[in-house]
Amino acid sequence: MLVTEPRRDTLSTESEAPDVALAASGDRRAFERLYRTHQNRIFSVCARMVGDRAQAEELTQDVFVRAWDKLSQFRGEAAFGTWLHRLAVNVVLNARKSDGRVRSRMAEDEEALDRVAAPGGAPMGTSMDLEAAIAALPAGARRIFVLHDVEGYKHEEIGEMLSITAGGSKAQLHRARMLLREALER
Repeated sequence: MLVTEPRRDTLSTESEAPDVALAASGDRRAFERLYRTHQNRIFSVCARMVGDRAQAEELTQDVFVRAWDKLSQFRGEAAFGTWLHRLAVNVVLNARKSDGRVRSRMAEDEEALDRVAAPGGAPMGTSMDLEAAIAALPAGARRIFVLHDVEGYKHEEIGEMLSITAGGSKAQLHRARMLLREALER
C-alpha cells in the first residue's frame, strides 16, 4: 500500500486565503509562500506521473509559472491546493501530448516489460523499491496508476482527463497492478 502525504488542502485553506488573494493581486512574496507550501506535493505528482526526476522538476516549475499566470482565474470554489493539483495534472498530460515521443503502444509495452523483468541486464533483487517499479511501468499504465491509486481520482475523472473510457482506465489500472506485482515479487 502506498503511503502519501495527508491532504493539506482542508487544513491550510483558511490560512492560505490571504496569500492567495495577495498573490492574485501581484504580490510575489505571497506567491513564494504558496510555492514553498505546495512545491513538494506538486513535484511528487509530476515525478510519479512522468517517472523521471529531471523532467518532473521542469514540469513542477511549469506548473507554478502557469499558476502565476492563471491565479486571477482561481475562484476559490475549491481549496487552492486542489486547484493547483489539478493544474499540475493538466500540465503533465499536456506535456506528454506535445513531447513528440509518440511511439506505438506495443513497442512501449515491450520495452517496459523488459525493464521490469531485468533492468540493466541483471535480475531484480528482493529489495526493489516501489517507486522504481512504478517508474518502470509503461507511461499510460503509470499515469492511471498514479491518478487512481496515489491521487485518488475515480475512473470516470481519469477518463475525462485522458480522453479515454472509464473501462479503459480500469483495464490500464489492472495491467499496472499486475506489472507491479510481478516486479515486486522478483
